Amino acid sequence: MTPDLVAELMRQLMREAMILAAPLLVAAAALSFVLSLVQTLTSLQDQSLTTVPRLAAIALILLVGMPWFLERMAAYTRLLLGDLHRYLG
Repeated sequence: MTPDLVAELMRQLMREAMILAAPLLVAAAALSFVLSLVQTLTSLQDQSLTTVPRLAAIALILLVGMPWFLERMAAYTRLLLGDLHRYLG
């Protein structure tokens, strides 16, 4: 396995990881912003006010998006296993 091939595999892996994590991170960031704004406007400083909705939103996104997440990971795995001969020698 050449260093170029390892770098290419790592680039593909990082790309897939970013694509899979993006919906969760964007939703958590947007919800945190909205909840922060609500907390500031209402002067509520309860920590559970931000934690519980954020966890619920992430759980809902994971539940709804699970077929897409699994299909994306399965496609990446099939790609890796399909090119296995290239990586071994």
